[in-house]
Amino acid sequence: QVQLVESGGGLVQAGGSLRLSCAASGRSFSNYAMGWFRQAPGKEREFVAAIGRIGLSKYYGDYVKGRCTISRDNAENTVYLQMNSLKPEDTAVYYCAAGSYASLSLLGYDYWGQGTQVTVSS
Repeated sequence: QVQLVESGGGLVQAGGSLRLSCAASGRSFSNYAMGWFRQAPGKEREFVAAIGRIGLSKYYGDYVKGRCTISRDNAENTVYLQMNSLKPEDTAVYYCAAGSYASLSLLGYDYWGQGTQVTVSS
């Protein structure tokens, strides 16, 4: 079992930045690839970013590419999502997830956090 707890969400103006964190506990963090997904009201959960077990492989959703950076610190059991140039359409609950591979699909992840709300005002 892996427990994931997200933090760092909040209210920010358009053009601003946020850094989300996801702290993991339980089984060895470095055994898992990590992903970030988001879900806006009335919409399906969608892929934002993913990172491989040692941080060399990184993937981004098309609508955040160039504005977001995913990173991890295996010594601190934490994965981060730095988000810049935020837009109102980035408003959503952001979830981190752990799985065997850095998948772009929800189905690739076995463990999920409870999410953190990001609200971008125009």
